[in-house]
Amino acid sequence: MMVEHPSIVGVRACSTLRLFVTIRGKPEPEVKWSKEGGTLSERAQIEVTSSYTVLLIENVNRNDTGKYVLTAKNYSGSKSAFINVRVMDSPSAPTNLEVKDVKRDSVSISWEAPLIDGGSKISHYIIEKREEARKAFTSICSNCVRNSYKIDNLQEGCFYYFRVLAVNEFGTGLPAEIAEAVKVSEAPLPPGKITFSDATCNSGRLSWEKPDHDGGSKITRYIVEMQAKGDDTWTICSETRALEVTINGLARGKEYFFRVSAVNEKGKSEPKTLLAPVTINDTSAEPVMNLLSNTFSVKAGNDLKIDVPFKGVPQPTVAWKKEGNLLKETSRVNVYTSDTSSQMIIKDATRIDAGMYEVTLANSVGSASAEIFVNVFERPGPPCDLSLDEVSADFMSLSWQPPHYTGGCQISNYVVEKRDTGSTIWQTVSATVARTSIKISRLTQDSGQYTLTLQNTGGTISKAITCKVLDRPGPPAGPLEVSGLSAEKCTLSWGPPHETGGAEIMYYIVEKCETSRVAWILVYGDMMATTCKITKLLKGNEYLFRVKAVNKYGEGETLESEPIKAVDPFTIPSAPTDVEVTSATRDTMTISWKRPDTDGGSRISGYIIEKREKQGVRWVRVNKKPVYDLRVKASCLHEGCEYEFRVFAENAGGLSEPSLPCSLTLAEDPKFLPSPPAKPTIIDSSKSSITLSWNKPLFDGGIILSTRTSSKIMTWCLILNLTLYRVYFQYLNRPNVTFCFL
Repeated sequence: MMVEHPSIVGVRACSTLRLFVTIRGKPEPEVKWSKEGGTLSERAQIEVTSSYTVLLIENVNRNDTGKYVLTAKNYSGSKSAFINVRVMDSPSAPTNLEVKDVKRDSVSISWEAPLIDGGSKISHYIIEKREEARKAFTSICSNCVRNSYKIDNLQEGCFYYFRVLAVNEFGTGLPAEIAEAVKVSEAPLPPGKITFSDATCNSGRLSWEKPDHDGGSKITRYIVEMQAKGDDTWTICSETRALEVTINGLARGKEYFFRVSAVNEKGKSEPKTLLAPVTINDTSAEPVMNLLSNTFSVKAGNDLKIDVPFKGVPQPTVAWKKEGNLLKETSRVNVYTSDTSSQMIIKDATRIDAGMYEVTLANSVGSASAEIFVNVFERPGPPCDLSLDEVSADFMSLSWQPPHYTGGCQISNYVVEKRDTGSTIWQTVSATVARTSIKISRLTQDSGQYTLTLQNTGGTISKAITCKVLDRPGPPAGPLEVSGLSAEKCTLSWGPPHETGGAEIMYYIVEKCETSRVAWILVYGDMMATTCKITKLLKGNEYLFRVKAVNKYGEGETLESEPIKAVDPFTIPSAPTDVEVTSATRDTMTISWKRPDTDGGSRISGYIIEKREKQGVRWVRVNKKPVYDLRVKASCLHEGCEYEFRVFAENAGGLSEPSLPCSLTLAEDPKFLPSPPAKPTIIDSSKSSITLSWNKPLFDGGIILSTRTSSKIMTWCLILNLTLYRVYFQYLNRPNVTFCFL
C-alpha cells in the first residue's frame, strides 16, 4: 500500500485549501482524514476514490492551521501520512495575559506569544487600555517588541481594562483581554506623626496623622502594635478605623514602643514607629471647664454657638442635657466635641431653644458639670385682660396685664392704637406707653346730632341739637410716604387728618431727625400743602420725618415715617472699554473708545480723557469740559514722543474707574509711498548706451529704474535712486536683450 503527498502546504487566508493525495493498495484501503490535536473543521469536504483522496476546506482561516493526518488501512496493514498546513493570516490572540504589578499611577502586564502565528513571524504587539466607564479602547503602544509592558500615566483610583494584539506581515490579530478591571492603586504610605498622651497607671491614648497618600484606595483600617522594651516581638494591640486609640493593660513604670500601619485593599503600609519609648506614669487629672459665662442670648432667627473649653486626663466624655433630659440633636441643634473643647451650635434659634442646659464632663478620675442659660429674644406675646376703666365725653381710660410671654427680655413699652367705629383704619394713640394703663384724650366720638325731648302732662316736644367737640386735630392720614429719594433730598406726602378737631386745618408742621440723634429739627413751620420737598440731607445718614396738623386749638398728634437712609438710587458707571488711537500726526492724535458696560443707573453725562508720556509719571487731563461723543482729538503734543491715553465715564454719581490705557502711540505725521513718475521716454540709444527722460512724480519719493529682459524669466533690478529727470546709461552691451525701464 502506497500514499503519495506533499509534506508542507501553505495557503492564504480566505482562499480554498485542497489536499490531493494519491493512494494504492489491495484490497482497496479504507481512508480516514483527521487533524492532530483537534477535530476537522465542519467546513471540510472529503472525497475518496480507489486511487486518490481529496480534503477540501473553503474560506480557510488561522484556525485551520495544523498537521493533517491521512490514514489508509486494509487487511494487509495501515499507513499514515502527515501534511503540515500553514494558513497565511493574522495571528491568534496572545496567551497568558496577566497583571504583574500595580502602582498608584502605573500597571505592568506580561503575556506569551500566540499559539498560531498566522504563518509569519510576529513583528510586534499593540497594547490598548479602556476605562471601566468607557466602551472604546485607546492605543497605548503600537510597536512593542517585548512580551511585557509598563503602562504609565494612569489616573489614580480608576479601574482599567487592558488588551494586547499581535501583529505579523498579514495584519493585526485577535486581542487578548484581561477578564476583570484593574484598579490603579497601591498600598498606602505610612501614617504621619504619632503622639502618646493621656497616660494613666495602666493605659494611654495613641494618636497619629493620616498618611500623605492613601495609595489610590480608601484606607480601611489602622493596625496598632506595641513592643515592651527588651522584647523582640511586636504584638497587635488594636485595629481601628479612627486616628486614635486608647491602649489598656499597660504596666506602670514599664517602657513601651508603639508603631502604626495603614491598610487599604492593596495591602499594608510600612509601619510608622513612635520615635522614643514611652514610660507609663500616671498623669491623670479630673476634668476642668473654662467657661467664661453661663448666660447666652440670641435673637430669634440667628445662630448661637456655645463653646466650652476643657482639660482632663484621660480624655473626658462630654454629655449635654436640656431641662434635665439628654439633648436630642436635630438638623438645627448639633454638638461637636474635640480634644480640647465641646461646642453646641443652634441654627435659626426659636422660642423652644430657650431654657437651661447642662454640660457634664467625666473620666476615670472624676467629673465636672456646669449649667448654661439660653435666652432667645423675639416679639412678645399679646397683652392680657384689656379693660375699659373709665369713659367721658372726650377721654377714656384703659388698663391691661403684661403678656404671658415677654420674648425673652423685659418689656420696654406698649403701643396703643384706636379706630373709629365707622372706619377700618387704626391710628396710633401712643407708641411710648411704659405702664399698663393709659388715659386717651381728645376723642370725638360724641360729636353728632342729638335729640332733646321735653315732656309734661300736656304732651311732648323734641328739638334736634347738633353737637360738635372742638379740640386739636388728630394725626395726618398715613402712611407718611417718602419718594424721589437721593443723597441730598426727598419728597414727603401725607393725607389730611381724619379728625380735624371741629376746626379747619390751618397748616402743617414738618420736622426731621437723624436716627443717631435725639433732637427734632424744624423743616417747615407753616406748610399749607400735604406734600413738601426736603433738602440739605447728608449722604449716608438715616433720617426720621414727622408731620402734625395745626388748627386754631393747637398742634395735633404727629404722623411719623419709617427710617430712611439718604442715598442715591444709582452708582458710578463702569469704566469705558477698547480705548485706542485711530489716527496720529506730529502734534495731534484722535482717541476713540466704547461705552461702559453699565451706566450705574444714571445716564452718562460725559467722558474725561487723560494722557501720559512714555517716560512720564503723572496723568494730564486732555479735555477741560466733559466730552459727549465717543472720540476726542488731543492736540499740542510733542513730535517724536510716545503717548498713552485713558478715559473716565461720568454720571450723576461721579467719575468711574479709569479704563485700561491704550497702547503707546508715536506722535508723527503719516508716511506714504511716493506716486510713480510719469511718461518715461527713451531719447537716444546706441549699441552700448541709452538716454532716458521722465516727468516728476506728484509726490516725492525716490525713482526706481529696473531692467527686464525679454526672455520668459523677467528680472527687475534697481539701477539708480535719482532726483534728476534725465539720465544716460552706458555699458549695456548685451546683444539680443530687450530693456524696460520704470
